[in-house]
Amino acid sequence: MADDSSQYEASTRRDYIRYGGRVVSGSLLAGCTSQSDDESTPESTDAETPTETATSTETEISTEDSSYSTTLAPAGEVTLNSEPEDIFTMLGHHADMVLALGRSDGMNAMFAPEYHQGLYRKLTHHFDGVSIDWEGLYNSWPPKKENLYELDSDVHIADPAKVATADGWDNGDVQEIAENVAPWFGNTLSGTNRTPPEGWKDQYEYYTLWEIFARVAQLLGDHEQYGALASVRDSMVQKIQENRPPENDRPTAALVLFSSTEDDKGWGYKMNHPGYYAAHTRPMGVTDTLSEAFGEGYGEGGRNMAFDYELLLEADPDVLLVLGSMTAYFNLDEIRDNLENHEIASELTAVKEGNVYAQGARRQGPILNLFQLEMTAKQLYPEQFGEWPGYENSEPYPEIPEEEQLFDRDAVADIINGDV
Repeated sequence: MADDSSQYEASTRRDYIRYGGRVVSGSLLAGCTSQSDDESTPESTDAETPTETATSTETEISTEDSSYSTTLAPAGEVTLNSEPEDIFTMLGHHADMVLALGRSDGMNAMFAPEYHQGLYRKLTHHFDGVSIDWEGLYNSWPPKKENLYELDSDVHIADPAKVATADGWDNGDVQEIAENVAPWFGNTLSGTNRTPPEGWKDQYEYYTLWEIFARVAQLLGDHEQYGALASVRDSMVQKIQENRPPENDRPTAALVLFSSTEDDKGWGYKMNHPGYYAAHTRPMGVTDTLSEAFGEGYGEGGRNMAFDYELLLEADPDVLLVLGSMTAYFNLDEIRDNLENHEIASELTAVKEGNVYAQGARRQGPILNLFQLEMTAKQLYPEQFGEWPGYENSEPYPEIPEEEQLFDRDAVADIINGDV
């Protein structure tokens, strides 16, 4: 097939969708950077700007032409002339965005639906009137072209550059689906500002999590809901940054994912690197000791780096944040037991002091980001933000007294339900 990712301007099979391939600059792409993850099952491996501010979610998007029109690299400008009903999503951050806009009932696909359903039900448990049922959705990574034709979606909330890297796909296949089924609209490589694949470098841009969300909301006609949720997030980040202790009094930390098959192996993630992987850790302003232990070997990219317990002990963080431990793929009690009973890991300061804490997932959207900001602030700074009550395996995100919550559950539930 032709390798021609830039030629996106074509009418689709649906007359009411117009898909333009222009990538524009200026206010629509405000906040992009110029820096340069392999998708896998959730239990295996795969960090916005180093300085996070409470106003970083503000994004200017023109609404003059259409309620369902905006621009996001690498796809470019996309216009839908009516509200999309069948929404294809691929990776978790995009599915989270659709959920946050109250559109999850319209989703017909997502990566690892049962895995994500298990995690997100632990969060939506706290939102009155918000429920999810993703069981049985098409598992969309890696996608099969014939399945996309069968799904007959109105829009694909997925990064076409990422899709082009899937087995059996090339840029021509991506263009074919855009022309014959529905447009692509998504951005995935901003997770760590990863270098785009061949054929996409000239049109790729990097965004913060909330900048991507703003554009998805605009395309779906739900920009007011984005604005309301962004305000909740901004208020929380401002509170965290204004009340966190002085730099010299902050604990050190490491963000890790342990292997589900090898007890003494794992992967580290940069806590202060640009990209939405670190959208909940960057505002904390902690020293990432594991990144320092890796040194130059970690490289400039924010992708995961394999470690063993010897290297983890060299880093010796005061706090250990364990990704995936709120999902069905891991048991936090077993992880703690393994660390406590291991000759080397038992010497870790975080293990000795009982500071091994649960985290959700690195590929976060707005809903998971709100909860992970709150939990991480409490795990790192209990004196300032209230003690983290602890996560119990298989249970929902823990109950936190209303006066100690860092964001209003009822307000977020109202926004998701369309009461803005």
